Amino acid sequence: MKIIPGMGRLSCAWLALGLCASLASTLGAQQRAESELSVLPIRGGMYMISGPTSNTTVQVGRDGVLVVDTQTEALSAALIAQIRMLSDRPIRTIVNTTIAADHIGGNAPLKKAGQILAGGNQRSAVVYGSGGSPIYAHENVLTRLTQAGGDSAAWPTDTYFVAQKDMFFNGEPVQLMHVPSAHSDGDSLVVFRRTDVISVGNIYTPGRYPIIDVDRGGTIDGIVSALNRVIELTVPEFNEQGGTMVVPGRGHLADEADVAEYRDMVTIVRDRVRDMVNKGMTLEQVKASKPTADYDVVYGEREGQTFIEAAYRTLPPPKPASPPSRSKPSGGSK
Repeated sequence: MKIIPGMGRLSCAWLALGLCASLASTLGAQQRAESELSVLPIRGGMYMISGPTSNTTVQVGRDGVLVVDTQTEALSAALIAQIRMLSDRPIRTIVNTTIAADHIGGNAPLKKAGQILAGGNQRSAVVYGSGGSPIYAHENVLTRLTQAGGDSAAWPTDTYFVAQKDMFFNGEPVQLMHVPSAHSDGDSLVVFRRTDVISVGNIYTPGRYPIIDVDRGGTIDGIVSALNRVIELTVPEFNEQGGTMVVPGRGHLADEADVAEYRDMVTIVRDRVRDMVNKGMTLEQVKASKPTADYDVVYGEREGQTFIEAAYRTLPPPKPASPPSRSKPSGGSK
């Protein structure tokens, strides 16, 4: 430590203690953040890193590291540290399944920590001069982020607008599939075909009711459709168990049976609310009838009320009744 003229030894000692305390505080915060993350090996270089509010899917292999969803900015350093423990190769690609803040909050730090893989279809970071790893997402994610403003370093650098975008990374096909108007209007499923793993983001969140971002184009019908799409893509191994592994937006690793059970719950509640809407009931009346009552013990009563409101707001209004047909009078003599 450099001693400034006029500074006594006691002052230097207090300064040193202050620096040590600051360093200890920083290290303590880092250790606490790392303790909030848990790593679960899936198979074949695939991992699920679980945080307090969301999951990250990590694929490691010969080409480097592919990361699906980056959790929050506060956890980004801890997430990078966990990824470094899985592979010493650079982060080459980041994919966002959704616009939710706890799925894209770490975009900028992870992008900065990564390196572009030149060649193939991954050239945007070189073309646009942004450096680091490219960030892939559906174009609606970028559109909404640009409308909201904020740090452009966290925005996707590569977007797709078609139903499906194909990539090849670490020796396997990786497919990004758009599921419209589900959690939001920019959701993607990320399918790893060789390892048979699907990262689904907030389409599926076991342990809690679906999160429907109504203000960003989410709908209850879109959630049901997206869950059915996941079930179409999954293949069980034995007695409807195992086989394709599904990484949810938050919660435990799942298989087809788990997703099907969740889909059934969402569909039943959706149909109950739809029936009440068609009867002309108000939102307050629908909530009072508690169409989620038999599921609230699992997913939470307060969250059930939020789910009911989102379903009510995104279901189409009842069709007006058709006027009764008028039969022609029977002909008679004049």
